[in-house]
Amino acid sequence: MPGIIIAVVVTLIIFVPITYFATNEHCKRAADSKIGSAEEKARKIIDEAVKTAETKKRESMLEIKEESIRSKNELDKEIKERRNEIQRNERRIIQKEENLDRKLESIEKKEAGFAAKEEEINRQKKEVSKLHEERVQELERISGLTSEQAKDYLLKMIEDDVKLDTAKLIKEMEIKAKEEAGKKAREYIVTAIQKCAADHVAETTISVVQLPNDEMKGRIIGREGRNIRTLETMTGVDLIIDDTPEAVILSGFDPVRREVARIALEKLIVDGRIHPARIEEMVEKAQKEVETMIREEGESATLEVGVHGIHPELVRLLGKMKFRTSYGQNALKHSIEVAQLSGLLAAEIGVDVRMAKRAGLLHDIGKSVDHELQGSHIQIGVDLCRKYKESSTIINAVEAHHGDVEPQSLIACLVQAADAISAGARRETLETYSNRLKQLEDIANNFKGVDKSFAIQAGREIRIMVVPEQISDADMVLLARDVSKQIENDLEYPGQIKVNVIRESRVTDYAK
Repeated sequence: MPGIIIAVVVTLIIFVPITYFATNEHCKRAADSKIGSAEEKARKIIDEAVKTAETKKRESMLEIKEESIRSKNELDKEIKERRNEIQRNERRIIQKEENLDRKLESIEKKEAGFAAKEEEINRQKKEVSKLHEERVQELERISGLTSEQAKDYLLKMIEDDVKLDTAKLIKEMEIKAKEEAGKKAREYIVTAIQKCAADHVAETTISVVQLPNDEMKGRIIGREGRNIRTLETMTGVDLIIDDTPEAVILSGFDPVRREVARIALEKLIVDGRIHPARIEEMVEKAQKEVETMIREEGESATLEVGVHGIHPELVRLLGKMKFRTSYGQNALKHSIEVAQLSGLLAAEIGVDVRMAKRAGLLHDIGKSVDHELQGSHIQIGVDLCRKYKESSTIINAVEAHHGDVEPQSLIACLVQAADAISAGARRETLETYSNRLKQLEDIANNFKGVDKSFAIQAGREIRIMVVPEQISDADMVLLARDVSKQIENDLEYPGQIKVNVIRESRVTDYAK
């Protein structure tokens, strides 16, 4: 048994090394085999990489060559174009040089010709100067005057001729200017009337009634227009219903009727019941209201002015003037203002203040019915005052307030003045007035040849007396022009000032 174990051990001892070495040799051979395979693969990869790199290199070289060839072709083309352009420029420069050479030759020829002509001109100048001296000497010998004396004489003749021609020209221009000014003035006035007439007529012939909404327009018109026809027939006013939003326009020349229509329409709108019977009822109520308003306005005007005892019908007519305008000014307010001014002026000079106020209040009474009766408002006013037993002083003041007849009393003159003041007439103080007259005369007296001057027509005209020996007929036109210009430059004045130059020769003798 021990022998078996020993044999086994010996066997193991011998077999294990042998097995180890055999196994190690086998692994070594396997590793060598794998290494060989890897090296072979590496060599293949390296060979393929080398081949790929050579291919890429060849392709890059080809691309570079193509790019260089293309660049070279473009450069050659650009160089060729530049050469062509340079050649064209050279040809143009050569052509310009040839043109300049030809021009220089032409200029040199002209300069040579100019030099010859200059010499000829200088020679002719000398001859002309010599001939001029000879003629001057001959003229001096014939006329017996020196050249300076002859020059003065000629200048004097020319000056007289120029003055005469200038005076004629100024006269012609003034006549032409007056004609043109008159024509232009008429055009301007017509244009101004046309422009302002529309606004004035619109202001004095229409009234506007505001509506709560546009549906009310249909109710005002009514079925087949019966409501609007009834309203127009009852009031005598035209109703204009157009695209104006929420408004109806009343048009008519009679301001009282227009006011009646306005009040009636406003009442109908508030009431809401719009039909012919209701329209007639409202128009009657509106007429009574307007009549009451007219009487109250007339009585208020008489109380404001402090005039009593006027006939009730005249008081009513005064109230109607509340609805009348003249040149944009309310006729009743204007009459009250004229009455107050007349009273103030009367108090200053010591005449009957109440009579002056009465005349001022009634001076435009005809305007209350001038659209109903024929004739001017002055004649209508005179007839009304006679009808209602006003005094002759009042009648004359009414008739004369626009200068149609001569005033027969101081009161008539006061009413004229008050009417002009209320209408916007300008006033000047006595000191300003006197200074302007003196300045006018001083301006005229400062001119040479003026003997005397007189400012007349409240400074609207100046008459200048001249010395006949110093101022000729032609000089008068120039003098009037110069004085006018001096007045325009030195003075401030309303309107225009007429300059009248008078030249006269008087011969006096005595029979002994």
